[in-house]
Parts: sequence; structure tokens; C-alpha cells
Amino acid sequence: MTTSLLPATFDLRTLFQFDTAAPLIFSRFQFWGLFVLVFAVFTLVHRRSLLRTGWLVAVSLFFYWKTSGLFVGLLGFSILFDFLLGKAGGEARTLVRKRLILATSVTINLLLLTYFKYAHFVVENINAMFHTSFEPVNFFAAWANAAWDAHFVENKILLPAGISFYTFQCISYAVDIYRGTVKPVRNLLDFAFYLSFFPKLATGPIMRASELIPQIHKPYELTRVQFGIAVFWILNGLVKKVILGDHVAVNFVDRVFSDPSRFTGFENVMALYGYSLQVYADFSGYTDIAIGVAMLMGFTLSTNFNSPYKARNVADFWRRWHMTLSGWLRDYLYIPMGGNRGGSLFSWIMLAVIGTAVILLTGWWWLPAVYLSAVALFAVLSRYVPGLDRAVTTNLNLLITMLIGGLWHGASWMFVIWGGLNGLGLVVYKWWKKISPWGKSTHWIAHVWVVFLTFSFITFTRIWFRSDSLDTANAVLHQIANNFGLAVAGDVLWAFRSVFLVMLLGMVVHWLPERVKSAYRTRFSQLPLWAMGVACVVVVLLVYQAVTAEMVPFIYFQF
Repeated sequence: MTTSLLPATFDLRTLFQFDTAAPLIFSRFQFWGLFVLVFAVFTLVHRRSLLRTGWLVAVSLFFYWKTSGLFVGLLGFSILFDFLLGKAGGEARTLVRKRLILATSVTINLLLLTYFKYAHFVVENINAMFHTSFEPVNFFAAWANAAWDAHFVENKILLPAGISFYTFQCISYAVDIYRGTVKPVRNLLDFAFYLSFFPKLATGPIMRASELIPQIHKPYELTRVQFGIAVFWILNGLVKKVILGDHVAVNFVDRVFSDPSRFTGFENVMALYGYSLQVYADFSGYTDIAIGVAMLMGFTLSTNFNSPYKARNVADFWRRWHMTLSGWLRDYLYIPMGGNRGGSLFSWIMLAVIGTAVILLTGWWWLPAVYLSAVALFAVLSRYVPGLDRAVTTNLNLLITMLIGGLWHGASWMFVIWGGLNGLGLVVYKWWKKISPWGKSTHWIAHVWVVFLTFSFITFTRIWFRSDSLDTANAVLHQIANNFGLAVAGDVLWAFRSVFLVMLLGMVVHWLPERVKSAYRTRFSQLPLWAMGVACVVVVLLVYQAVTAEMVPFIYFQF
């Protein structure tokens, strides 16, 4: 069943209204209709830097209003607050004052993120640990109701779109000023652009101030080839999202994960592989469109994916997947904790916090004795075993980074488990690569094997990423272990042949050598304009046919 990309009726007033059921996202016709108007005005002001920036800031705030409603006020607060603190940090002359300003910025930004994203999670766990019945309070709704006699719900805190992404940008900006690697932005409009630029606002890439702000004052330039590449990325992203990701999700993956016990272990395994493809197509598809839209307006966004399912090991995968987040966690969390140089006080504090949470949630009161015994044994052995101290603390830093990275994705222990498993995978690989019999082999069989093994491990960890509860994850594992159903595999493959064909085609394209992909991108960019127009029409028709009855939201909008 398909649905029209055009609204059944159109009222001009709806253009300025926020509709929770229809956020303004790249896969909606309304976005592209508005973007045509935005780009038309942009062509009139693009030669004047101040007007261009002002127009893009206004458009970005409007798009965010259409995506998150009144949360545009929260974004406005972050813009003003971090701009003023950035200026204060740049003007500070003493180290104590610089540190105080940095601590204020990081604390306020993390408190906002924690309140909006983790309040329910924290309250639920407190209730579980202490058998209380607290409820989270939406203070903003309560204030609005009291001030304006409004009727906002006060016991539910909604998640603003993109808050995880722009909060990390605010923190990196403050840290970079403290480190002296960037100078504070002197113009509020420039900082507003850095934080709110609409192509990357909702789901990244996570841009650094040093990467985006210098582009603001460069003369606008869009060559014929750049225009072609931009159009290619937009079409490529739409195909990934709607034709590949949504088709696999709606017709197979979502059905299996809605009740894994109704399906055989083979179907659960294929759904996991399908989800790995879906989440990549969904997220990288969004990134492709964001890069293309930004390029049309003369801005270059950071690369966020580099064919991650070509990775030969877990470490290689995380260098290729969500590269801006991986880089952020490395530069602003892993290295400050000590990185591969050793541990820090923060490392041990975080370990104690994690251990305390596990004890309170599980009731394993014997765990402190085990923890203290392990610490004592470690202290003794460190005196007699050279390099043990560094080996343990660097792996501890890695695990903590991945656990926090997992929690960044969502307020659920499922994401923490997923992050922890990936952290363990990285630690195991660090030791395994020293003795791996095929790790350095260039033979194609060895290459295929390590790529498949890495892809399978990453897919396995996504049991907890995709499942909405531990019961769902356990049901998936149970079916795989006890009811694999290999005898019906042929029937399953035939029944869902369109899904598996799309999956196969998607993986084949993904595994194409980079020189082949670069060649057809370049060839597309050199096509005559009429041929590009034909390609656009064909893709729009394909997308129109593939759109499901209900628009499937981008997965990373929830993060």
C-alpha cells in the first residue's frame, strides 16, 4: 500500500504550524517544497555573507520549529548561553576562571541533556532500586500552565529532536576554547548558524566549530561538478532511506521484532542482518541528503560513514561508523580519561558509579567484595608485572567510553548493554590481533572471512540495540538457540524474496570497491542537466511507489 507524498488538502496556515504527527524531515514532500523556496531566496542573498547567514539561521530555526515545536526555545537558549560563555571563556585571563567557565558550560549542557533525555530513565531506576513511586515532572509545562493557563501535560517529558547532537557541539566548542584550539565566535549570528544549521541539526554529523564556522565567511561557490555531486548524494540518500531501509523494516524486520517468539531462529537471524542493513541505510541515507543539501548552499559537512561493513575488525568498524561521534568520544572523553596512556581519577570514579548502579539494580550485594578484591589483586600484581597497570587502565578507559557511547544513544539499559558488548569486542580484538592467524593476510578468502566475522559480531550486538526490552532480546536469543528452523529456511527465503533481494542488492553495492563508487559518482556529476533531471524524476517515482502507508521516521531522530 502506498500513500501520496502530497497532502490531501493544503491550508497555507498549516505551513507555519507544528504537527507532532508530521515533522519536517527529508523524506517528506513538504520539506522539498519548502527547500525550493529557501534555495530560491538563498540565490538572491548568497553573495552577502551577513544576509546569507541570517537567512539560513532563520530557516534553520523555522525547520526546527516544524520538527520539534516549542523546543525551538530550548535551542535558542543553548545558542545564547553557549555563545556568551564562549566569549567569557576566551576573555578569561586566569586558569581558574577558564576552568570555572568550562565547568559551567559542560554542567549546564549535560544537565539539560540529562533532564530531557534521561529523566524518565533515572526515575524508573530509582523506583526500582528503592521501591518508591516517584514521577518525573515537566517543569516547563508546569510553568507554562501556571503563567498562561495552558494545558500541557506535566508528567511526561518529551525528547527534543537533535538535543544529543547539538549538546555535544556546545561541549566541544567550550572545550576547544579552553584548550585554545579555536577562538570564540564574536558574532551571535555566526554561532547560531554553527549550532542550528538545518541539514545537520536533527541527526548530525556532529560538527566542530573549527570545521564549520570558517566556512561562513568564505565566498559562495558551487561548480558544475559540485552541483552534480550534491544532487547525487540527495538521490542516493533517498534511495537508501525509503527504497532500501524502509522496505526491509516494514516488510520484515519490524514484523519479527514485534514478537520474535512467533518466528524461527533463522527468521530472527535474517531479521538481525536486515536490521544492520536498515540502520545503516537509514542513518547514512540521512547523512547523504544532509551533505548534498549543505553542498548546494556552499557548505561542506563532515563525512560520517566510510563503508562500515567492509571493516576487517571491530576497531576498523568504529573508525568507519558514525565517524563524527566516534571522533568526539575519542577526543573529548577517551583521551581526557587517559586514553592509551593510562588511567585517571575519572576512570576509577566512573567504574565505581557503574558498579554501584549494577549492585542497586541487581541486588548483587556480594559484588563490592569482588570489586575490592580485584582492585587489591591488581594493585599487588601491578608492582611485579611490567605494563599491567597501563594495559588494565587503557582497556578500562575504552570500556567506559563505549558504555557512555551506548547510553548516549538512548535512555535504556539495552543501549548500555550494546555499548558494553562493543567495548568488550574492542578489548578482545586488541589482544586477539597479536596472535590472529589471518589478521594480516591479504588472501581474498581471509579478507572475506574477517569482514563477515566482524559484520556478524556487530549484527549480534544489535539484538540489544533493536529490542525494546530485555524480554524481547531474550526471546530472540531463545529462538536462535532452541528453534532455529533450518528446514523451513527455503520457504522463508521465498516468502520474503523481495526483502532478501533488496538486502542482497544493498550489500553488493555497499561492498563495491571505493574506486567503482567514486567513478559512478563522478560520471553522474558530469551528466547533462536534462539527464540529471530524468534521474531525479525516476528516483521520485520509485520513492513514491516505495513509500509505506505511514512514513517511517529516521531511526536516529530518537537519539
